[in-house]
Amino acid sequence: MDILITNNPRVKAEFESTIEVEFLETDLLGVLTYVRDLVHKGHRLLTHPLSGSIKPNETIYKSVLITSSAGTLDIQSVNIIGESILTAQKFPKRQFTDEYLSDMQTVDLSLIKSALSNHTS
Repeated sequence: MDILITNNPRVKAEFESTIEVEFLETDLLGVLTYVRDLVHKGHRLLTHPLSGSIKPNETIYKSVLITSSAGTLDIQSVNIIGESILTAQKFPKRQFTDEYLSDMQTVDLSLIKSALSNHTS
């Protein structure tokens, strides 16, 4: 079974009964850093960390699917997560309204639902 890393409470609620979910109480950069650490231990990315057309400073929510088992270091995953972190660091942090954050939770949920349906098909 794969692991879904997320800081989105809606994603956790939607998937925690069907897939292993690691819920983090952090921002987008915190999720990416956590995923990077797992990739360095040999886990492989199954979804792109910056999927969708949402800039890193437009949301704090991110869900990323990785392999559950660690294998040999996957250089492509290392490069992708490293570049994603560098990209996210380029954008200044913003403040959001609760309504906007709720919308971004919905967008992230939609993106990961689509990725999971494509992954399991």
